[in-house]
Amino acid sequence: MNIVDSHHHIWRQDDLAWLSGPMQPRIFGPYEPIRRDYPITEYLNDIAGSGVVQSVYVQANWPVDRFEDEVAWVQSVNTETGWPHGIVGYCDMTVDDARPALDRLTKYPAMRGIRQQLHWHENPIYRFAVSADLARDPRVQRNVAHLADYGWSFDLQVFARQMLSAAELAAACPGVTFVLQHAGMLEDLSEAGWAVWRQGMRTLAEQPNVVSKLSAFGTFIHRNDPAHIAALLHETVALFGPDRCLYGSNFPIEKLWTSYSALIGAFRDAARDLSDAAQRAIFADTARRVYRLPEIR
Repeated sequence: MNIVDSHHHIWRQDDLAWLSGPMQPRIFGPYEPIRRDYPITEYLNDIAGSGVVQSVYVQANWPVDRFEDEVAWVQSVNTETGWPHGIVGYCDMTVDDARPALDRLTKYPAMRGIRQQLHWHENPIYRFAVSADLARDPRVQRNVAHLADYGWSFDLQVFARQMLSAAELAAACPGVTFVLQHAGMLEDLSEAGWAVWRQGMRTLAEQPNVVSKLSAFGTFIHRNDPAHIAALLHETVALFGPDRCLYGSNFPIEKLWTSYSALIGAFRDAARDLSDAAQRAIFADTARRVYRLPEIR
């Protein structure tokens, strides 16, 4: 089966402050092994033999005033190597009008969407956004709605307790496809935590323009756990359906604790009891549709 990796990063250390600056606590734990360049050649070596034939790059938090530089650099890698096949860039959606910034990104052929991370948590190590309810900000809703005019998606990153406001954002932007990052970033593995996550996921799944990315399941446990992957995959697919689920590796972050072959093997094993059509949707077809990638034959 041909696989599309719908979420990975490549980077140069001098372009990422969190890599080149003082080491700070991170959601995924100590990251010394990846405080270095991660070029496309290393990524291609990592995926060798995995069946991955296409990939989508998701923004990696360059300084916000260099949002176009990030896309320009990744586009240059695409031009040189053919990889990645799509780019999700960054744009600040909290400004009064994001369209001038979005217009600057239209010159890059691989552009497919925007991510601005909206996740907020009581735990400051897990926190990224300045407040919990940015999805309710009228400026954010207005700017995200403009993405429909560009044919671009919005990669939505929130925790379970933010999913109600995220569903309101999706409802306010019916012309935009929302790609829920990491199946909602389940961080509380207690029975109560799972219950809150399920309810939030159910609320998001009610919005027909939301799809869920099956990725980064090692973020909070710092390991490749096949049982954990299987549980999250099956519950997410049950809520969204396979045609609204897509696989992503989150490499090189997950490279901190696993190899690509072990990671994709765990996902394949988790989906093995699904139909062939469902597996094709999860591992290829949904990502190709959402990010408008050409089919590989």
